Amino acid sequence: MNDQELSRKVPRSPVSLMSRVYKYILPEVEAELEKWRLDAEQIPDEELRKQALASIETKKFHCQGGAVYAAASLPDKHILIPLIVAYQTISDYLDNLCDRSTSLDPADFRQLHQSMLDAVSPDREAADYYLLRSEKEDGGYLGRLVQTCRECISQLAGYEAAKLYILDLAKLYVDLQVYKHIHPEKREAALLDWWSQHAHLTPHLRWNEFAAATGSTLGVFMLFLAATDPFLDDKDASAIHASYFPNVCSLHIMLDYLIDQDEDRIGGDLNFCNYYEDAETMLNRITSIVEWARKDIGNIPSASFHRMIIEGLLALYLSDPKVSEQELVRSISRRLMKGSPMTRLFFFVNSQWIRRHKNE
Repeated sequence: MNDQELSRKVPRSPVSLMSRVYKYILPEVEAELEKWRLDAEQIPDEELRKQALASIETKKFHCQGGAVYAAASLPDKHILIPLIVAYQTISDYLDNLCDRSTSLDPADFRQLHQSMLDAVSPDREAADYYLLRSEKEDGGYLGRLVQTCRECISQLAGYEAAKLYILDLAKLYVDLQVYKHIHPEKREAALLDWWSQHAHLTPHLRWNEFAAATGSTLGVFMLFLAATDPFLDDKDASAIHASYFPNVCSLHIMLDYLIDQDEDRIGGDLNFCNYYEDAETMLNRITSIVEWARKDIGNIPSASFHRMIIEGLLALYLSDPKVSEQELVRSISRRLMKGSPMTRLFFFVNSQWIRRHKNE
């Protein structure tokens, strides 16, 4: 088997996956983020510039983790890495803008997040994303992120089959961002009302777990990867959507909220882990979501790769330095890691190594 044939094969072992991550994914993500950092430095408005730069500096690991999907198809990494980094950077930038917003206007949040729908809809006319807020002058930064996504998508031969399912996930993501960032006294009622309209889709999940599922970009990234296949059809795209949403996506964001509890409490931000009766219930529910996620990914090809994604998620979040700073989180983390398979332990060690060397 020649190198090109090997590069097309989905990695089946943690060692082969991480060798690709170290050799290709991390350096190319770093290069893409540096490009966007330099772009963000030129944003005229001080507040927009501050939030754009902060999102790149503090949320880099979102792009690093998302770009792992490019490791499953190295010949397409020149499309997938810029696409995933640009889309995730939009998400992180807007999350910063809304979390630390000078506005509590849901219409403003929806207008901003129209960019995430435009980014995955190449034929849609781009909107004025800052129309409803006082800070407007970003020097074209957000528009360039959107355009980068569109240009990459135009090179995905199977995108037409994936588009409907990507839009479904993107629309749910936008809804969540609107409702979770409105006035604290209104957001829980708004989220519960929204959930009531969708609860039939995920009857096994509580409202906070459904909301968490809508906040993940992993389903979109997996569909980007699937769309590199010119023979992707609706049946395959539907199966991939169902294998990731809601359980893999919910696990992703529940772990994110698990480690951010202190940070969110200080910032007054909503945290979906705060809606459990006690720590034991939280542990049991997250453990159940892990098992549901594992079962779901068995229904699509290359299940071993997706099992590594799940183990990698657990390792990435539970190895975060924030875990050791929170007694309750540390206790839950230890119990989640107890009896871990070797794959998870391998990714745990690698996640720690990447964090230690990220600034070198």
